[in-house]
Amino acid sequence: MLTMTLGGLRTRWITLVGTFVALGLGVALIATMCLALASTLDAPKRGPERFAAAPVVVRGADTLTVPVRRGPDTEEVSAPLAHPRPVPPELVRRLGRLGPVTPDRTFPLLSGALPQGTVGHPWSAAAFTPYRLASGRAPERAGEVVVARAGVKVGDRIGIRTASEYRTRIVVGTVPRSAFESAVFFTDGEAARISSRIDAVVVRAPAAEVREAVAGTPGVRVLTGADRRRADPDPDRDSRALLTVNALLGTAAGVTGFVSVFVVASTFAFAVAQRRREFGLLRMAGAAPGQLRRVVFAEAAVVGVLASAAGCALGTWGAPWLARRLVEGGVAPPWFTIGDHFWPLPVAFWTGLLVALAGVWAAALRAGRVEPAEALREAAVDSRTMPLARRLLGAGLLLAGVAVLGWTLADDPGELLKRKTYTTEPMVLITAVGLLAPLLVRPLVRALGRLPARLPGATGMLARESASAGVRRTASVAAPVLITVALTGSLMGAAATVSEAKAAELRAHTRADFVVTPGAGAEGLSAGAVRRVSEVPGALTSASATTAVFARDGESALVESAARAVDPARLEAVGRLPVVSGSVRDLDDRGIVVNEEWERPTVGRQVAVWLGDGRKTTLRIVAVLRTGTGDNGAYVTWGNARGATVDRIEVRLRPGADAAAVARGLRAAVRSEGGRVLTPDVWVAEVHPRTSPQTRLGLLVVVGIALVYAGIALVGTLIMATSDRIPELTALRLAGGTTFQVLRAVAAEAVLTVAVGAVLGAAVAGVQLLGLWSALGRLSVPATTMPAVPWGALGAAVAACALLAVVSSVLPAWCALRPRLASRR
Repeated sequence: MLTMTLGGLRTRWITLVGTFVALGLGVALIATMCLALASTLDAPKRGPERFAAAPVVVRGADTLTVPVRRGPDTEEVSAPLAHPRPVPPELVRRLGRLGPVTPDRTFPLLSGALPQGTVGHPWSAAAFTPYRLASGRAPERAGEVVVARAGVKVGDRIGIRTASEYRTRIVVGTVPRSAFESAVFFTDGEAARISSRIDAVVVRAPAAEVREAVAGTPGVRVLTGADRRRADPDPDRDSRALLTVNALLGTAAGVTGFVSVFVVASTFAFAVAQRRREFGLLRMAGAAPGQLRRVVFAEAAVVGVLASAAGCALGTWGAPWLARRLVEGGVAPPWFTIGDHFWPLPVAFWTGLLVALAGVWAAALRAGRVEPAEALREAAVDSRTMPLARRLLGAGLLLAGVAVLGWTLADDPGELLKRKTYTTEPMVLITAVGLLAPLLVRPLVRALGRLPARLPGATGMLARESASAGVRRTASVAAPVLITVALTGSLMGAAATVSEAKAAELRAHTRADFVVTPGAGAEGLSAGAVRRVSEVPGALTSASATTAVFARDGESALVESAARAVDPARLEAVGRLPVVSGSVRDLDDRGIVVNEEWERPTVGRQVAVWLGDGRKTTLRIVAVLRTGTGDNGAYVTWGNARGATVDRIEVRLRPGADAAAVARGLRAAVRSEGGRVLTPDVWVAEVHPRTSPQTRLGLLVVVGIALVYAGIALVGTLIMATSDRIPELTALRLAGGTTFQVLRAVAAEAVLTVAVGAVLGAAVAGVQLLGLWSALGRLSVPATTMPAVPWGALGAAVAACALLAVVSSVLPAWCALRPRLASRR
């Protein structure tokens, strides 16, 4: 049996090369994704950075920790606070009795000479940080600064904007840059004038005494040893950055696995179907059905082992390449690299082998059941290409996919807007259409080939009849195109549709004629700017701030809900919220506005919540909003948003007010701190762009994987199919057709086959986008939102498939015809 298997592999290597390439590439992609995914499971271990030299750090709480019940046990879960608490000045004075104290303040800065996100600190706090003077001296008077920035030298004058003013300051010293922040140091007095808030205090005293002095002061933590890491800027940035990469690679790994199984199974089935004549001859020679099945399985196992090994080797090269691309695209942090994990390689190897065996299983069973005479009769034309089991399985999956889509649409339409759902939902429909493809190919070929068949010459007719007769070949070639078009349309179309729906919803929720926002990089607008904006003649203003509220979901989870701090009276005049029940006018310091996603959202119900600064309170639901696309968060008063900074002022023109004059007044009111005055359309476009660069890159990675894999599988399948059609092509040439005419017919058939796959893929994507559009309608998103069809991406995918199909069918046909033509001469 082994000798027969190896001998068959030597004589049919061209037929099996497409299967080998498809499987090897699939294993390489799985290995690449798994190696990259394994590297996202653990963030690098970092020690304290900002206060590495501080003995004890007292810092305001920046996380909320709440006990929740997980089964019979109780665990503590934490979430970052929207407004970390400051250190109270009276506590600083009390700590000063224990030993020397150094308050630290952190405040945002804007400057054309400094990177975005630069922050200011008092110079005295630099003694406990990695910053040491590289040149110059420490600041001694107001207007002098020390800068951690390459390219800035002592004596330079740089303009720096704080929350309340813009001033030119003199650089009197420089320090080396750090990896965790871009900093500018002021004198202690000027830092205190710019920001009265104390973020942390370094205490040179025994930790036990500090803890005793702090005991009883809510919202304050004592940090020593490795815990000083919690005082660093954004201490969870590494793990949070990996969450984005993990989600992207998890989705890509799922799509890769699905594409691999789908394409490899289709390629194996076609490779076995090509050998029906051979199987028929073996059966006539006395081979038992079981022997044929064992031969096919043995060949699949040999090809699977070799292709999986090659794929694993290729994956070890592809993973570092992928990591570099993610870093360059801004999806992964700069330090992200592939670790020394080994387990992904065995997983990829055995997955490839199992896919090979599973892909050949159905075809092997069918090959063993065919009678000798029947096999010979079916050798020329595909007749019974759809066994009953495949029809039932395909129809069942199709009904299941549509039923799940309909059930989700009726029960929880918001679920269809989640990326995980619109990434996995098309896979069921793709599988169903792939299984039913041989049944759909012939009518599609007839319909699509009707016009080419009527053109002068026999090319169109030959292409249509050949594709219609070779149903298995057409279905196998169309399968990679189907999956490429379906995934491209579904993923990119769904992401764009949801993004446009969010923008339309946001625009519908405001009546503002102008929106005032902070300058780029600023956290918010100062109290003076808010007052000046409100005093502009003809302007009716509503200032709001980003905050958050936390609530328990039952007893097992802590749920964070984005919220806005507002003045209810002004919000009613400027906003247009989608209220389902209750009234926003009833909002006060004991009330809250929630959306329908909250547990039991009933007007009048008392809910226990934690506010953005960690305070626990009980509020009464005064109004309930529609869920919409998920951005309709909660609303609270300013009294329940301590520490929140105004980051948006919606401005509506009073009756008779001149829009141009109001706009000039608004710009003058915020000019000193770099604020911007935007029209609602510009503001919406900035808040909800079509697709963020990171999201777009992530989608391109997923779609690119499908396109590259499908393209190579398409090439391999067509090379296999063309090698099997050499007698047919030679007969056409001998019947009087010129070489160009034969090749033109081959190219036309390839284009027609790609068109079949594109139509099937577009049908799957269309069902997905229509379901998403229906979900948006159920969620009462503005009716102006229509499904966003990514025509450019779809056109590029179909064009790439068509080009590959034409080249990979015409080139081997031309090479095959040349020696035969020469022999005739």
